[in-house]
Amino acid sequence: MATHAGVTQLVIVEDDAETRQGLVSGLSAQAGFTVVSALGSVAEAMAFLQSSQADQLDVMLVDLGLPDGAGQDIIRAATSRPQPIEVLVITVFGDEKNVVSAIEAGAAGYLLKDAEDARIADAVNQLLAGGSPITPVIARHILKRFKHEAPAQPQADASGSSEAADMHQLTPREVEVLQMVARGYTNNEIGELLSVSFHTVNSHVKHIYRKLSVRSRSEAVFEASQLGIIDLHRGR
Repeated sequence: MATHAGVTQLVIVEDDAETRQGLVSGLSAQAGFTVVSALGSVAEAMAFLQSSQADQLDVMLVDLGLPDGAGQDIIRAATSRPQPIEVLVITVFGDEKNVVSAIEAGAAGYLLKDAEDARIADAVNQLLAGGSPITPVIARHILKRFKHEAPAQPQADASGSSEAADMHQLTPREVEVLQMVARGYTNNEIGELLSVSFHTVNSHVKHIYRKLSVRSRSEAVFEASQLGIIDLHRGR
């Protein structure tokens, strides 16, 4: 959901001037989209994330290969803010290493640069609806990676090491939101209680789903309770 009367606010981070302008033109032409800034480096993106404008942002479209650093650093900074920003990677890099590192950094979607404007716009809308748009060839890398890692996952013992790892994935604010979800509050009610927007709460909930690998509020509450992240009796 966009924050400004149905208008989705975007920032593009792309170092190639021609490609950057093409993205600006293509996305600006899409109904309901406004490109508030087009940046060409990690430094510019980091500075933007420190500005008040970032508080109103819905989605960042980020390239990975930038002249002064890696796009993954921008992704981490955007998704770890008190008001997390959704990140869609748009890059020429389709190798497993870059794909996995971008997803681990917090990117919710991953497209290659040959995607058409309409496909990119659809991907942005999918992100805001809680989806994770990914180019099919990219999805194969992710599936292959998880297939390799799957046998090692049951190794966690009763010492709680797996629980601790999951606990560290959630920010304090996400745990607070999840505790309120467990108590039955709606996103609107949570926003009012925490003095933040519905959009901010919605972003927190989507990040919780992604981190806990669940698809619903009830699954998130159950999983977090099992892991000891939240206490179902707290506040009752």
